[in-house]
Amino acid sequence: MSSPSGDTVILGAGIIGLSTAYYLSQSGKTKPESIHLVDSSPQLFYCASGLAGGFLAADWFAPSNASLGALSFALHKLLAEKYDGRNTWGFSLSTSLSLSHDSEAAVGGSGEDWLEQGTSRAQATGAKGPGKDGFGPRWLKRGDEGSLEAISREGTVGQIDPLRFCQWLLARCLERGVKLHQPARAISVSRDENNQLNGVRISNDGAETELPCTRLLIAAGAWTPRVFSTLFPKSKARIPVASLAGHSLLIRNPFHNPAEADKEPCHAVFATDSLGFSPEWFSRVGGELYLAGLNTTMMPLPELATDVMVVDEAMQKMKQCAAEMIGTVDGKPMEVLREALCFRPVSSSGRPLVCRVPDEKLAGGIKTRGGGEGGVFLAAGHGAWGISQAPGTGLVMAELIEGRQPSANLSALVLPS
Repeated sequence: MSSPSGDTVILGAGIIGLSTAYYLSQSGKTKPESIHLVDSSPQLFYCASGLAGGFLAADWFAPSNASLGALSFALHKLLAEKYDGRNTWGFSLSTSLSLSHDSEAAVGGSGEDWLEQGTSRAQATGAKGPGKDGFGPRWLKRGDEGSLEAISREGTVGQIDPLRFCQWLLARCLERGVKLHQPARAISVSRDENNQLNGVRISNDGAETELPCTRLLIAAGAWTPRVFSTLFPKSKARIPVASLAGHSLLIRNPFHNPAEADKEPCHAVFATDSLGFSPEWFSRVGGELYLAGLNTTMMPLPELATDVMVVDEAMQKMKQCAAEMIGTVDGKPMEVLREALCFRPVSSSGRPLVCRVPDEKLAGGIKTRGGGEGGVFLAAGHGAWGISQAPGTGLVMAELIEGRQPSANLSALVLPS
């Protein structure tokens, strides 16, 4: 196994950072013990990586990131087949449905702008099928009005529990020798006598440590612009990633039967606006229902992911929605398993950044080694598709970091000029 003369530091131990460390540590070209994961949060996966819905899609993407989406979906399936993903992290193929009072509401849209506009993710697909008696999940209430339509082709959407998937990724990375520094935050970069990047200084409760580093990846989700500006304060490069706050509820599926768990289907239901937001429902293996769709750009991004606090008014609206949309068994009250708030990294274009940062954009005279020996890289801004596109992003980032040809077309996922 060859190894670069400097180590690789990945800032952000969420699903993107972990996926990159996972593929980088198994490439055979980088020693796993030379990979450092750094995360500032006292509790890992306390934001989008652990609290997201876990919906997967193969072809719900605009041309700019279609190949990345397809690659990632294939990797999700491959990992699940190889490592018993259904039992380990709840992987299952799924069926996507649109619940609407307007039969045209499920189609149209570019697949890039739906999140920013506050409309339904169902706009990202053009697939459409008729509803019928008995069509759809048992847990979903059906009224006389409205329509329920299939909006996914067989085998093209899926579901996981992202928290368990992240935990599995982290365990595999640590087993291979990848080093985790947490909680710790990056405070500066170091240079050698040639002004080339050769280290990252991190702080843990005031105690500072220098990590050797010639290859640096910033995969800090919504915090990516802050991290970049902290490390490269003279840079005028704009990192077009903002934060979108989203509340969610995790609810016990009242119709779940543990005896039939191995046969239990998963569904994604995208509903039109009825209570001031467009509800998104995801049923998971093991009897969980996940409700999301209540988002806002007005909540400021906290310093740490663990600083977030749910807004009671928002949660009451979510619970009202849940009570109106899911059925009950024998009059039992709805069982809420978790209330959560997380911040997703979004971009105005709807496209993620998956790229190497040109040295001239680092400013301050900072340089990096060429090829697979060095560089500063970004992987952020996936919006609601971070879970779906994580394995693909991790693989192509590992390839970029090692100077290899990426397995997906990344030409549109670079920093704007």
